[in-house]
Formats: sequence, C-alpha cells, structure tokens
Amino acid sequence: MQRVALVCSTVSALFALACGSQASDATPDGAASGGGGSAQPADTAGANAATAGETSSAGSDTAGTDSMPSSENFSFFLTSLKAMTELSGSSDGFGGDLSFGETGTGAGLRGADKICAAIAEKSMPGNAKTWRAFLSATQGDDGQPVNAIDRVGTGPWYDRTGRLLAQNVTDLAGERPVGADMAIINDLPNEDGVPNHAPSGSEVDNHDVLTGTNEQGQLFSTDPGFTCNDWTSSVDLTGTPHCGHSWPRMGFGGGGGPGGGGMMGGFGGGGGPGGMMGSGTNWMSALNEAGCAPGAFIIEKGPPGANGTKSVGDGGGYGGIYCFALSP
Repeated sequence: MQRVALVCSTVSALFALACGSQASDATPDGAASGGGGSAQPADTAGANAATAGETSSAGSDTAGTDSMPSSENFSFFLTSLKAMTELSGSSDGFGGDLSFGETGTGAGLRGADKICAAIAEKSMPGNAKTWRAFLSATQGDDGQPVNAIDRVGTGPWYDRTGRLLAQNVTDLAGERPVGADMAIINDLPNEDGVPNHAPSGSEVDNHDVLTGTNEQGQLFSTDPGFTCNDWTSSVDLTGTPHCGHSWPRMGFGGGGGPGGGGMMGGFGGGGGPGGMMGSGTNWMSALNEAGCAPGAFIIEKGPPGANGTKSVGDGGGYGGIYCFALSP
C-alpha cells in the first residue's frame, strides 16, 4: 500500500486522475450504506470526481491519450432518485440546496456540477469529461445571471447507451429535444441509460426536474425564489423552484410566475405566484414546485401541494437535475 501511495503522489496528472476516480467510486456507496448519515463522504466523492474531470480537460494536451475524455458517447443524463439519495445521504435527497460543499457566489451551480460529475464517474469510471448541470441562476461566479442553455456546450449529446438526445443547442431548446431517439424523447433517461419514468420496471410519478429555466433555456425569473436562492437553500419557504418535465405530464396545470405558456387540459394550481400555466410537455419549463425543502414523492398524488409539503418533489419528483458533458 505504501508503494502504491508513493506512485500516486509522485507521477503525472494521469495517475492523479486515476487515484481520484477510485476514491469517488468508493465513497458514494459508503454514503449510501450509512443510511442518512453525514454527507461529508459524498462531498469528498463529488470533489474528487469534479476535480478529475477538470484536471483531465485542462491537461489533455500533456498528460497523454489515456487522460483524454472517453470516446464512448455519453454526455447526458437525468440524475436518478437512487443516485441523489446516495450522494445526499438522505432518502429525501438534497432539496433546493445543491451546493455540495461549495461556498460563496455561484456555489449552487458549482456544487450541482460536482454532483453531475460524481454520478457520471460512478456510471462510467474514468470518463474524464467535464460535466455541467442544466440549471439557471440569478448569479453565477461573476455575480451575473446564468442561463442553463449556455452552460452545456454545443452538442451533440448522447445518453449512457449512446442514443442521441440532440445534435446542437437549437435542437436541444425544443419543447422536447428535436431529433432525439424515439426511445427516450418522451422519457429522458437516468445515468444508467434507463428511461426514468419506470426505472425499476413499474411507472412512478417522478417528472418534475429542477431547472430554474424558461422555455428558451434561459433564466426563468430574476427572483431567486424560483431557483431556491440559486440552488443554495433547502428551507421550505425559500421559494418555489421552477421545473421542467422529464416526461410529458398533462392534466395538472401550474407553473405560476413569469414565462408560462399555454397548456391544454390543465387544472390550474402549480405552486408560486402568477397563476400562469406552463407546458406539461416541456422538458425545461413546466411549473413551479411547492418549495425548496428536500422531499421525494413518486406515488401519484397531483400537482405541487398535493402531498402537503413545501418540497422540491411534492408534485411528483425528488429534486433531480439534468447533467450534460461538454464533449460527446
């Protein structure tokens, strides 16, 4: 063991990446087995995975071909309930606080990127890609508004099994991604490439996905209540985070606040001021959830508020996020 440690501490950035990947693979499992204990091991795993991705991207010209991003097509997923509960150390997930150990302005976005990197690393160890969460915020690292559509590269994007999601940003910005493989276009897959509506074989109500984003992929509102204080708050009454639908969910309206579009067959409601109904089929922008508290509700109840909580999952979800790699 001392010999391995010496090698890992003295060789090039390539072996540093390999050691970091091993740590990030092991830690989330440990966090899950702790059954709701401290999230510190998960933070470490996320940091290792994120650092691995950044190190590989920055040093790809000098570290050799083994440190280049994987040539296997894998550049999109929706974080599964299993992954989010493992990393958070809670059966309710993270809620609206995705900072994952990060602090300061932009912490929520940086932390969410780490979450994406940690989950991608567990699915494809050593993928060495730079991952970004599809989230908008009123303030990024530079204090300026951030549009989710500007964070995720230029495409193309593929799921874990190599199925196309979208060729470019224009196609990505459709109500459902234009040109997506028909097997996933109306049921966006998780990190294992499994369509998320029925990840274990039976359909569950898990359509609401945190985005803070309007139907053009841009910031939904300058009011930070629609992003849970830029993804740093899990306090229930902090706000009503804006969500997209990973699979079309018609029947219950919602989406109060600015930017809502028409929705046929809606029954109103939907959490948040404004009373405008969003599109139940839009993967980026559909409605506002009931609050920013952690909460996982996957049994059909109805629109946000039906479960009686002020949580990110009250209307059918668990606070999942979309993740994109900057290389295919």
